[in-house]
Amino acid sequence: MKRRAFIKGCMAFGASTVLLPKVSILEASVPQGAKRIFYVKNSYNLKHENTKAVTKLWVPLPLESAYQQVSDFKFNSNATKAYITDKNSYKARTLYAQWDNGGEKILEITYTITTHERTTDFSKATSTVKYSKAVSHFLKPTAHIPTSGKVKELALKITAQSQTPLEKAKVIYLWVTENMYRDNAVMGCGLGDAGKAIEQNILGGKCTDISSVFVALLRSVGVPSREIFGIRLGSSKFSKACGSSDDLGLAKITGSEHCRAEFYIVGIGWVPCDPADVAKVILTEKMTLNDPLVQKVREYFFGNWEMNWMGFNDARDFVLSPIPTQKPLNMFGYPYAEVDDEVLDYYAPAGFSYSYLSQEKL
Repeated sequence: MKRRAFIKGCMAFGASTVLLPKVSILEASVPQGAKRIFYVKNSYNLKHENTKAVTKLWVPLPLESAYQQVSDFKFNSNATKAYITDKNSYKARTLYAQWDNGGEKILEITYTITTHERTTDFSKATSTVKYSKAVSHFLKPTAHIPTSGKVKELALKITAQSQTPLEKAKVIYLWVTENMYRDNAVMGCGLGDAGKAIEQNILGGKCTDISSVFVALLRSVGVPSREIFGIRLGSSKFSKACGSSDDLGLAKITGSEHCRAEFYIVGIGWVPCDPADVAKVILTEKMTLNDPLVQKVREYFFGNWEMNWMGFNDARDFVLSPIPTQKPLNMFGYPYAEVDDEVLDYYAPAGFSYSYLSQEKL
């Protein structure tokens, strides 16, 4: 499919071509592996019975990093006002739109995302535990990522025989992928309440639940870590569980939000992980941890990211800007909208309503 056909139908009103502010997630230099290019189109047509109410929409935008770059960013809208901001505690890049009148509330975003497979050279790891202020931020607890009580008790038990930060990260990753499982009954990506999961022994969940437990355990033994919220873009080399598209590279990615994780090692920088997709492959492929494919995926996702996915931000328990009704927001991987004081259900795209498409350049 040609790009021209893919983006056909862009609205003529309110068209804006903009340069995104240079906001990037803190990271060390990352080797740039296999490159993939995707054209992405996000469409919003918000509907509500109260046509006279003020409608507000916050959309997470892709971050800029060594492993992904954004170009040709455009948005079109009939909003009263629409602009890009990063004025929040995590500097999460956001497109904010507001409609003061009734009628259709339309926004369309298009851009190109170039991604590079992430790999890690573990030979560069050191045992140093002195971190910069920016990195140390990811040792702090949040409402959904506690680092004391039963969380710390479990982390200390798991890492009892481990000495270095990398050793601790590896045994925690092995524990999470051995003990946590994917539960498709959980809505969306899950709430990611690591404290509740460990205290009540709720080890089933979706990607945010699994990644949040991983992060909480790491932080509680002094290893900086964080979740990265994003969305799948296309096909995976491992399994359709990790992403898919048609033969022409077109993917309907509405509802494909996916949370990954990273931890920080001095000498390496941020190390990519994805324990949640290990659990998803096990469930989707009807396999066990001992099957060759699962073993391959499990080994790969400790230190690597297949970049048929893009990241938005690492925001947890934070306040959007301008300040919305719901605060703090648990996470920001989905669009957030409200009509006056009523928050729309971002887990229900059809009712919200929004749709996402991705076209890979093959």
